[in-house]
Amino acid sequence: MARYTGSVCRLCRRENLKLMLKGDRCYSDKCAIERRPYPPGQHGQTRKKFTDYGIQLREKQKVKRIYGLLERQFRSLYANAARRKGVTGENLLVSLELRLDNVVYRIGFASTHAEARQLVRHGHFRVNGKKVTIPSYAIKKGDVVGLKDKSKKNQHIVDNLAAVDRRGKISWLELNKDEFKGTINALPTREDITMPIQEQLIVELYSK
Repeated sequence: MARYTGSVCRLCRRENLKLMLKGDRCYSDKCAIERRPYPPGQHGQTRKKFTDYGIQLREKQKVKRIYGLLERQFRSLYANAARRKGVTGENLLVSLELRLDNVVYRIGFASTHAEARQLVRHGHFRVNGKKVTIPSYAIKKGDVVGLKDKSKKNQHIVDNLAAVDRRGKISWLELNKDEFKGTINALPTREDITMPIQEQLIVELYSK
């Protein structure tokens, strides 16, 4: 299945949640879910009763859309999380948070996950001084993610960093705006992930 290229505002309305897919627009009164808080389509305003499977599927779709992943990528992360020690659902969320494209977004270099993925692929970032162009690259505790020298003059990235404070502080990341870099001081915990996600529903779905 190809990556979704339609209106991302429809995705937020489908999940009845701000997925923060449009950057600055999500913080304004132009946000689609504020103007039309019901699912898209001609039957969007009719009430629907979901089955248990439907509820689990919607939760999985929501998390995929938050992090901008395709089904194969997401299922692979789940399989790895299930093999590791600990709670599978929490392992999955931590793996998602430690993807390089997500870390770039969390630090504030990009306004959306999609923009972060594009910036990574275009070679704007260094991890511990080495160029990395793979969005799924797994970041570890102690790693330093920074911009390459030429990219520090990119006005769009500079503007993104200037507006990062409104997202709130990320406890496991330390941002140095002057040096255009972020340090991973600790691995994220379940309490650090504030989006309304019920990961147990995803585990139940994939365990069928």
